[in-house]
Amino acid sequence: MLNPFDPNKDSHPYFNLQKRMLEKVQSAGINDQIFEVVQKAYENALKAENIILSRPESKRLLSQILKLVLDDMVKKLDDRSARIA
Repeated sequence: MLNPFDPNKDSHPYFNLQKRMLEKVQSAGINDQIFEVVQKAYENALKAENIILSRPESKRLLSQILKLVLDDMVKKLDDRSARIA
């Protein structure tokens, strides 16, 4: 029996649902909102620590911090999903 929610099948309803939901979430500007929240917290942390970085250093560190924050969010989501199952 085929699983209608198999994300590996482009023709299945799940793929279309996932694509539609992603488009709606992205159209709400969620990516920009998440970035702005992390960027503001990062800038506030730099000010609180009285740290001055060059623009390239600051950009590189922000990128690293953002990746860590997003990885942590995914881990938390995975942990919560495991508890529900």
